Amino acid sequence: MDEVKKEDEKKFAEALKQPLELCLCVILVAIVLVTFAQVLFRYIFHLSLAWSEELARYLFLWLAALAAAYAFKTKSHFALRFLVDRLGKKLQNRIETLVVFIVSGFLAIFIWKSVEYTIGMAEQVSPSIQMSMAIPYSSVVVGGILMLYYVLRNWWSDIHSKNKGDNQLQQD
Repeated sequence: MDEVKKEDEKKFAEALKQPLELCLCVILVAIVLVTFAQVLFRYIFHLSLAWSEELARYLFLWLAALAAAYAFKTKSHFALRFLVDRLGKKLQNRIETLVVFIVSGFLAIFIWKSVEYTIGMAEQVSPSIQMSMAIPYSSVVVGGILMLYYVLRNWWSDIHSKNKGDNQLQQD
């Protein structure tokens, strides 16, 4: 029994090391619970929760933005590589670096405009929950920053892993 408890503690500690994944799980569970409560109150108790649909919508904004960042973290976004794969390794590396800089430039502009828009929405208040609209719109800013971080981090680790591989080949 004690081993099971220690194993559960290890799994919990590992989950805390992945904050993005943990946030995605918490948000998804929250969406399910809020939507379930909305259905329960509407069809069982014949009462309508005015705030539930709005909250679920704002949680979904956060889920989408963080899930896009997670896809960058795990390199899960769709990529057309059939032309690039026909080129030599050196040219492939240069094209991958060019793509990283183009994506980074796009994300930098995306973040900048998202910050402007979020600041502009700070005075607007949501109808049911009565919170600043900057909170749901800031999901785009956070998601954009995380996407940019993961694009650059993956590029940096790819460069260093390729350099280590080249150095080992030269030594052999």
